[in-house]
Amino acid sequence: MAESLNGKVAAVTGAASGIGLSMTKDLLAAGATVVMVDRDEAGLTKLAGELGDKAIVQVSDLLNAESCNAMVPEILEKAGHIDILLCNAGSYIGGDLVDTTPEAIDRMVGLNVNAVIKNVHAVAPHMSERGIGDIIVTCSIAGHSAIHVEPVYSASKWAITSFVQTMRRQLMEKGVRVGQVSPGPVISALLSDWEPERLQRMKDAGALMETQEVSDAVMFMLTRPRNVTIRDMIVLPSNFDI
Repeated sequence: MAESLNGKVAAVTGAASGIGLSMTKDLLAAGATVVMVDRDEAGLTKLAGELGDKAIVQVSDLLNAESCNAMVPEILEKAGHIDILLCNAGSYIGGDLVDTTPEAIDRMVGLNVNAVIKNVHAVAPHMSERGIGDIIVTCSIAGHSAIHVEPVYSASKWAITSFVQTMRRQLMEKGVRVGQVSPGPVISALLSDWEPERLQRMKDAGALMETQEVSDAVMFMLTRPRNVTIRDMIVLPSNFDI
C-alpha cells in the first residue's frame, strides 16, 4: 500500500526548473508542503505565486559556503521540520577533459558532490532525532558506467553513488531512508553543453526522457511503505544504448 505524502514537508534543491520543478509540482499535488531551493530568486518568487501557499521560497546558492551552510537551518525556521530532502541541483560538463577549464570543474564538483554531502550532513541529525525521513539524490546513469564523453560528470556521479550507498547504511537504523534516482539523458537545461549534433541525434533516436518521467520514479520511491527502501532506481529512455 502506498504511503501518503499529505502533510509532509519536502525540500527540493534546483527547484526553479527541470527535474526539480517537476518534483515540486508532484509533491504539491500529493499534499506536501514544498520548500523550493534555488539561487534564482525571481524565478522562485514567480513560481511560488503560481503554485500556491504550500510552495515556500528558499533562496540558496549552493556554491557559496555560507549560503549552503545556512540552507537547512533557514528551511527549519520557515517550515518547522523536514520530512523529505531531494538533493537535485546539479551541473554538467561533457566532452574531452582537455577542453574544459579548472573553474568549470570546480563548479561542477562543488555542486554535484560537495553541496550534496553538505546538505545531507546538515539534515541527517534532524531526521535522525525525529526517527524518520527520506533523502533522495538525483544521480545519473553516468554514476554506473564510465562514459568516455563526459569524464568529469561521470566521476562526480560515481562519487555520489558511493556517498548515497554509504549514507543509506549509516542512517537505515535511524528510520531515515536514503536512495538515489539515476536517469539517462533528460531534456533539460543540463544538456545545453551537449554538442548540437549529439543532441539532435539522441532526439531523433527517441533516446531522451522528459523531466516528468524522473519525477514519477521519485514519487514511487517516496510512497513505498516504510519497511521498503528503493536504494537506486535507474530510469532510461527505451532507445538509449549504453
